[in-house]
Amino acid sequence: MSGWTLERTYTTLPPLFFSPVTPTPVREPSFVVLNAPLAEALGLDVQALETDAGAYLLAGNHLPPGAQPIAQAYAGHQFGHFTALGDGRAILLGEQITPDGRRVDIQLKGAGRTPYSRRGDGRAAVGPMLRELIVSEAMHALGIPTTRSLAVVATGEPVFREDVLPGAVLTRVAASHIRVGTFQWAAAHQDVGALRALADYTIARHDPALAGMPDPYRAFFDAVVDRQAALVAQWQSVGFIHGVMNTDNMAISGETIDYGPCAFMDDYDPGTVFSSIDAHGRYAYGNQPPIAQWNLTRLAEAMLPLFDADRDKAIAVATVAVERFIERFEHEWLTRMRAKLGLFTAEPGDDELIEALLDWMQETHADFTRTFSALATVGAAEQLAHEQEAFRGWFERWRTRLGRQPQSPAEATARMQASSPVVIPRNHAVEAAIAAAAAQTDLEPLNQLIEGLRQPYDYTRARPDILAPPTQPDPAYRTFCGT
Repeated sequence: MSGWTLERTYTTLPPLFFSPVTPTPVREPSFVVLNAPLAEALGLDVQALETDAGAYLLAGNHLPPGAQPIAQAYAGHQFGHFTALGDGRAILLGEQITPDGRRVDIQLKGAGRTPYSRRGDGRAAVGPMLRELIVSEAMHALGIPTTRSLAVVATGEPVFREDVLPGAVLTRVAASHIRVGTFQWAAAHQDVGALRALADYTIARHDPALAGMPDPYRAFFDAVVDRQAALVAQWQSVGFIHGVMNTDNMAISGETIDYGPCAFMDDYDPGTVFSSIDAHGRYAYGNQPPIAQWNLTRLAEAMLPLFDADRDKAIAVATVAVERFIERFEHEWLTRMRAKLGLFTAEPGDDELIEALLDWMQETHADFTRTFSALATVGAAEQLAHEQEAFRGWFERWRTRLGRQPQSPAEATARMQASSPVVIPRNHAVEAAIAAAAAQTDLEPLNQLIEGLRQPYDYTRARPDILAPPTQPDPAYRTFCGT
């Protein structure tokens, strides 16, 4: 099948980091979704991929030329508890070199057992794989760094969870699958040589300009901090809740990875949790920034031998580096929130103005996305101020603040519309599309939803089917990991 340019540089790392494995064939592969625009960007022949042979390949029954399938080993803090992990149901085929010269991982998720399956079946169900495809494509359209989904292929076989569900394999595309937990894996084995090899490989792959610096490992850590600060600020700016920010789910590349119990907020509340397994709100919306710093602290601990041979000096270096996250996140968050309010200039009271709006939104159970899109729509904010006296005072402060900058109202509106999506993957729409597709009765809701999510900042289209929040918000709504 033409278009594959797979390489296998990850296998140059010490064997500690992976195990050779072969995908387990499935009974009757068939496409549920093929992401044709992504296939084209990868340099793949879309017409050839759309065939039965393409479905067999992306189910793991056949291998593309150049593939050397492996399961990656890593560890992770899951809800604060350290665990040895690894790819229990994912198999990395290799690294595709795209027409524009990028190197991206091609991974099959749900392709069968691996040495790290820990009594699991190595399989995945259609529903969670469609959720990953929908939400990751929405994140890509929003301009937020993310892994992407090339396809969901039905297997023709059941998987057994609480219920019997139709099985599927998802093809995930990522800048890499190197995680904080990958570094923790090397550190847990007390193998400094393997740790250094991993760091050198990761720098060469993601931050090649740092390789020649006097202190490349500290510079690399700073780059990871910057990427994570920007990423989490972007999540917060659109109301996205990852749901399971374990250290094995934090990618060194700065991409959003592992879409399990993820969702977008409707009503604004910092305590919002959707994950069925997050009983105490560890990964609630408002906790995402401090959890990101906590995860980076675990990365710094793993990298201590690379910072300095003297442990006390290494800890001092790591402490300063980790503390940078707060400053970087606050800068990134404030920058994005100013844009959502149409602000081009910076004033000392901007953070308080933003917090006052968020307080009002929480008190009134205002919809996060619709509030900001209303501010970005001429006349809508004025109407809201007319209808709600509690909002009127803040509105007047905001309008006065806008008047102190040289940019015109039209420029401010354009800035807001470029920063505040009018379309997000609403939970009820996602659930309806997944239910119809998983039953293999109707792919139209899924296709319409994916198409509608591709232009989240287009204020000219009337799409009440995907724009509107639920008529009756469900405070008990829960999402699941799918394992």
